[in-house]
Parts: sequence; structure tokens; C-alpha cells
Amino acid sequence: MADRTTGTQPTPPAARPGLDDAPVRLSGAAALHWNAVPAVLYEHAIHRGEARVAETGALVVDTGHFTGRSPKDKYVVRNGASEGLVDWGEVNQPMAQEAFERLLRDMEAHLGGLPLFVQDLHAGADPRYRLAVRVVTEYAWHSLFARNLFVRPGAPHDHADWLVLDLPSFRADPERHGSRTDTVVALDFDRRLVLIANTEYGGEIKKSIFSALNLALPQRDVLPMHCSANATDDGQVALFFGLSGTGKTTLSVDADRKLIGDDEHGWSDDGIFNFEGGCYAKTIHLSATAEPEIHAATQRFGTVLENVRLGDDARDLDFTDDGRTENTRAAYPLDFMPNAAATSVGGHPRDIVFLTADAFGVLPPIARLTPEQAMYHFLSGYTAKVAGTERGVTEPSATFSACFGAPFMPLPPIRYATMLGARIRQHGSRVWLVNTGWTGGPYGVGSRMSLPHTRTMVRAALRGDLDDVDMGIDPVFGLAVPRHVDGVPDEILSPRATWSDADAYDARALDLARMFQANFARFPDAPAEVLDAGPRTDRSF
Repeated sequence: MADRTTGTQPTPPAARPGLDDAPVRLSGAAALHWNAVPAVLYEHAIHRGEARVAETGALVVDTGHFTGRSPKDKYVVRNGASEGLVDWGEVNQPMAQEAFERLLRDMEAHLGGLPLFVQDLHAGADPRYRLAVRVVTEYAWHSLFARNLFVRPGAPHDHADWLVLDLPSFRADPERHGSRTDTVVALDFDRRLVLIANTEYGGEIKKSIFSALNLALPQRDVLPMHCSANATDDGQVALFFGLSGTGKTTLSVDADRKLIGDDEHGWSDDGIFNFEGGCYAKTIHLSATAEPEIHAATQRFGTVLENVRLGDDARDLDFTDDGRTENTRAAYPLDFMPNAAATSVGGHPRDIVFLTADAFGVLPPIARLTPEQAMYHFLSGYTAKVAGTERGVTEPSATFSACFGAPFMPLPPIRYATMLGARIRQHGSRVWLVNTGWTGGPYGVGSRMSLPHTRTMVRAALRGDLDDVDMGIDPVFGLAVPRHVDGVPDEILSPRATWSDADAYDARALDLARMFQANFARFPDAPAEVLDAGPRTDRSF
């Protein structure tokens, strides 16, 4: 019988390949809408009250209680596939196999009678390391989100390497399922199965498979990375690492370079490759002037906009409204970007950029790192939160996320850092630390780094213009800082010189250095030369 809401023919569960041996029994579902295209998913989402359509054609959704990931509710099943590999702790919380089995059986019972949406997708642009991923969702818009963010193979899988079951209406029972709350994201590396319950935030779907790749690929000598990537027409690749709000997506989208991907990549013996087939860009204060390519992508049919303010009458978009959250997002296919690389692969990186938004205002706007300093800052993964971005944050606070993506890294961070250091040395990659945060004083006193100045400095670095310029050495952080960059005022290159009170700068720089040192105590197994590459509090100005 045809589906009256869409005019499509939903498929009975038993009529699709690869379900008999699947880790989740879907036979109880009322129907499976298999690999539905965006237009069909729009119709379902609107009919079910999941979304509204903006005047531009984008699908606008509200993610409910959760406007971001819930890392404290993420678990890894402790079994033979994880026991000897996973870095257990607050990031990788263990879940007993028995509790996971109860969660799975209860979620299977819950899906009975529900129509579900299934997408057969890939993770990984390189066929040698690609995973076949099946994403089963309760919400139509989640299915569109997954279709946008993963690689679309064009045909159903006969067998999936990983399966994601996403049921926002299912509430976990902490006593029965071993969870902290009624929300849970659980990964079983043995069954290759992800269970997501009681959260509507789409990012949990994509990050769960990223976590799976982050465990599997190092065992095949591929470094998984939380970074964006672009390349020149002649193949010179640059990587951009950075936590949310540091400019990773913004700076990697450059009209003069091909975008390989904006968030997740692998580095193999042949070069780099994108894990995804789409982009997941922050949209708060998005400007058509400053970020024209990203802004244009948000105006298209097929794009999913999360928690963006939508006018009731005109259905116009307001990217300045942060009343719901500052973490407003756009999920769209990579080919919505006019300069997207056709293959989503590239050679070995010539340049690696670590981005930080230093709200203390003491790090230089750009500096070159040695391989040892690169490993130190990679393990540190520093940025800063500012007042107003998170409940309870009233002044700048340092944030350290190992490998610039600790919540998604199942293995000990030193494993990833060692792989990165070896590749930097092998391929002679230049490494840069770029501060997109504050200058002239801390947050509330100084000002945010100029985006045009940051773009000018990054472009100069990638062109090789800074290879032979005169460098000064920062006395606390030991960083090599260029004394001149064409198109950028010399005075902003030395952060101490931008402060009206040099003594106040000195005190704040030493404070931040001590924060780095305290954080790095978590890595007692780091090589001595890496430890020595960090900031020193016994140096004089």
C-alpha cells in the first residue's frame, strides 16, 4: 500500500538485503523507508511535525533538549574487541556487555510498529579503508542528516560493516541499562553497532562512526584526524585542526583552494582522505560577506539547519539569534560547496595548522612549530571558553581536548600523537599554531583577532612566504613568531606589545603556561623531547 503522506512505496522489512544477519532486528517496524531521497524525507518530516521549510528551501529543525552532544552519556561496551585497546576513563566510559544487550532488546521492542528510515551509506572516500554504514532512524530529518553527512554509495548494501540505530523517543533506564541518565550513546566494537537513545541532536550519529574509525584505522596504520582539509589546484594539501569556535571550517573554505572536507580525515601511506560526504558548519552570526560559500549552502533545498531561528510568517532565517543556542548548525552535502574537491582525497600535507581561540590574549596570531612542539600542542588541544557560551562560565576558562577531539578518540592520545609526529617528520610537513582569539588583552578587555588578518597570515604560511622571514622566539611558549607578514600590522604579531600593561601580560602568560603544564601531567609517557617542547615558567621576558 502506498504511503499517503509521500506517495512512495515503503518496503516491508523482510524484503531488503542484509537484514537476516543484522545485529538489530528490524522486522517489528511498521515499514522501512529505504534510501529515501531528500524530497521524500522533506515530506515525511513536515507531515510528522519534525521540521519546517525556510523561504530559501532549507529544512529547519529543533533538536529539543539537547542542542549539542552529550559526552557524559556516551559509552563503549567492554568486551574482547575493546578491552586491550580503549583508553578507559571519563571520555571512554565502559558499559557491561549484559547491560548493552538489555538496551538493544528493549530498543528493538520499542521500535515495534514504528515506521523507520534507513540509509545505506559509506564512511571514507578511500575505498581501501571505507566502511559500509547503515543508519536506521526514527526521524525523517535524521535520515536526511545522515544522507548529507556520509558518503552516498548509490546502491543498497548487501552487508553493513556498522549499523547505527537512532531512537530519540526511547528513554534508557539507568538501573537496567547501566547508563547515567535516560539518554545514552553506546558503541559495541565487537558487534559493530551504535545505539542512540533519547537525544534529537544529529551530531551524535556522525560522531559515533567517527569514533569507530578512530579505533579501527590506527590498527591499519592510518591516522584518523579531527580536522578540515583543502588543497591548491596543483595538489598542495593543508590540514586545519581546532575545537569548536576556532575557525576550522571558516578558514578551510577558501575560494583559491579546493575543499577536501571540513571535519574528519584519515592520513594513510598514500595521503589524506575525507571520511564524510558533507559538511556540518556552525552558523551563529554567519555572514554572506565573510563566509559566502557556507552562507550560500545554507540557502539551498536539501540543507538541514539545526536550531536556527525561523520567522513565523516570512519563514526567513536569522543567523544572529542565539536565544536557543550558540551551537546552531547547517548540514549539507559537500558538493554544495563550489570549490569542493571531486575525489575528496589528497596527497601528504605540506602544511598543518593548529587553531586556538585564546581568550587570555597571550598567544601570538601565528607561530611555526617544531615537530616536538607539534606533538605537544596536538596532545594539549588547547582553546578557551568565554563568558556567555556555556552556563556557569563567567570569565575565560582554558579547555584542553587531546588531539583536538578527545570525545571521539577511543585509544590513548599518545598513540595518535606518535603517529602524527612520525608523519610530520617523514613528509616534512610545516606546522603552524594560529590564534583566532583575542589580542591587546583578555576577553572583555582586548579585541578578537581580525578574520581578514588571520586569513592573510594563513595564506602567507601556506604559500611558503614565511619560510625564510625573521623570527622571534616567545620567551614563555618557545614559539617561533614572524616579525613581519605582508598585509598585517607588525605590532599585532607580538602579543605582549599589543597590551597596554606589559606586566599584566607577563602574569597572564605565565598563568596560561601553568595551565598547559598541569594539563600535560596527564601524559607521563610522552617522550622527553616532547615534554621539553612545552611552555616554561622559568624563562624571563
